[in-house]
Amino acid sequence: MDTVKNDNLNRDDHKRWIPDTLMLEERARAAINAMVGMADSDHNYIPFFGADLMNKPSKMSHGDWDYGSSHGRMIDGLILARHMSGETFGAEVEARYRDNLLSFFKEDGMSYRQINPTRNWEPNANLIDQRAVILSLTTWFMETGDVAVKEAADRHVAALKRIAIKERDVWYYPASEYKETGWPSANGIQLRLAPDPAAFCGRLVMPLLKYHELTGNQDAFDLCQFFTALIIERSGVFNQDGSFNDSLAYRSGHFHTRIGTLDAIARFGAFTGDAAMISWVKKCYDWALTKSTAFGWTPGDLHEQAYEHETCSLVDLIATGITLAKSGYVEYWGVVERFLRNHLAESQLLDLDWVEDSDDQSNDIHAHTTYFQVGKRTRGAFAGYSAPNDFVCDVNEGRGHTSDLQICCLGSGTRGLFMGWSNSVTEKNGTVSINFLLNRGSKWLDVSSYLPHEGKVVIDVHMDIPRLLIRIPEWAGFTKIRFTRSLDGVETEGKGNEESRWVNKHFLVLGPAAAGETITVTFPLSYRRTLENAVGQTFETQWRGDDVVGITPQGTKKPLYSGRKVYNEAPMREGDYRRLDNEFVW
Repeated sequence: MDTVKNDNLNRDDHKRWIPDTLMLEERARAAINAMVGMADSDHNYIPFFGADLMNKPSKMSHGDWDYGSSHGRMIDGLILARHMSGETFGAEVEARYRDNLLSFFKEDGMSYRQINPTRNWEPNANLIDQRAVILSLTTWFMETGDVAVKEAADRHVAALKRIAIKERDVWYYPASEYKETGWPSANGIQLRLAPDPAAFCGRLVMPLLKYHELTGNQDAFDLCQFFTALIIERSGVFNQDGSFNDSLAYRSGHFHTRIGTLDAIARFGAFTGDAAMISWVKKCYDWALTKSTAFGWTPGDLHEQAYEHETCSLVDLIATGITLAKSGYVEYWGVVERFLRNHLAESQLLDLDWVEDSDDQSNDIHAHTTYFQVGKRTRGAFAGYSAPNDFVCDVNEGRGHTSDLQICCLGSGTRGLFMGWSNSVTEKNGTVSINFLLNRGSKWLDVSSYLPHEGKVVIDVHMDIPRLLIRIPEWAGFTKIRFTRSLDGVETEGKGNEESRWVNKHFLVLGPAAAGETITVTFPLSYRRTLENAVGQTFETQWRGDDVVGITPQGTKKPLYSGRKVYNEAPMREGDYRRLDNEFVW
């Protein structure tokens, strides 16, 4: 490996130097640029849905997801990204998104798609959209406590309950779209069709449960309980061995909606203390991992879209893994950190050298397509469909090249950053736990991560902590782990092979920590190669710790994992971490 010279040793004592390594809050700041930039100011600030970056010049287009789904995801993403970063840019656009979202509601409490001026779409309340709607209202209410937002959310939840078809032990929706006149087909209800229960019912449980936690709304809890029973007991979405039902009626085993449903049910199991439910989720999650790569690429489904990974699916894997880890399956902390460091980080559009931008608007189609500064406006977005080694999915199999960006993946990718950031350092009953070895500031302590350059983490403690734990990657072993503690000029040392130093398999017990103390933990890095299978294609992956630093074969459009630079000493930069007294818990 090349070595970078550290020139920061003679720094001004009034400046703080931190490792120049992955910082999720900065990635959130970049995502805000895209969430604001994808608004169509010539079309009532309705955001564009997708982008073709391979087009010459690149272009963005509207789609049928522009309304409740896109607005809901953008509002949720912007709130979370601002909470992480403190960035205020684009507040006026966000306000338009919020106004638009509320305007989509009709008197029945449902959120409706609007008539599009260039396409013959029929207004309807799409059931997939409703998940993003209640998600955004929940985050919005968490942020502001706005009574008007709660009233809108209460009406929305009541409507979701009212229109559900209720049987003895399960509830469901008999069609993908609801209309003001009711369900399109009474025969569909009688036949109990319940199309794609995971997409229309299962994924709704996640935001509904959070809304119940915040407000005590009983309708939300009832929906969670009966939708969960539908998925586990009656739907057939998941097979007995945990695999996804790949029949056409179940969207060919669509990964985003299936893993999103697992995220929702894991949360419900944790909330209700249902160990059997958590175990069921683990079985299905473990099967999903066998179809994914160790760095986080997932299939789109098991057939037609198998080669089209959605960032949405990866974020579902991240969220589900976190809930399982918090429920006692601590091995998933390491699994999730690999996802965060690798395919989530690589899937964010930061390098625009390969995108052809244009300042010309003469070929724009109002409310349909724009070619204007697409690269600049979408910087910070996340891949809509990516290959394991390429930002662009352009394979011979499946559907070939489709969309490079989708706004749903931008919202999900931002939420993935937030899930990693908010769970890096956690506290419960006086125990502070460092779960992800990522740069992170908090009111308790700051974590400075030198990975992947060095096996080193520095902890600066801000307040007295009764008990401090840090997760050590499984590949680091325990015999060569060292830590030093410095406080008021006194330094002590410890080792990972001392007795009674380990709990929950992977956590090193550091014990009580005092305000002003600095703790440095070091361990050997792992250098290894793995063969990763992605729908029949094999990739040789080179690892340095938990980071992929090379992949073969390389991508050809916008290669991933081919430009990562690592050094024997971590480069440093001037900066600091964001610390908050009160943080969202999602």
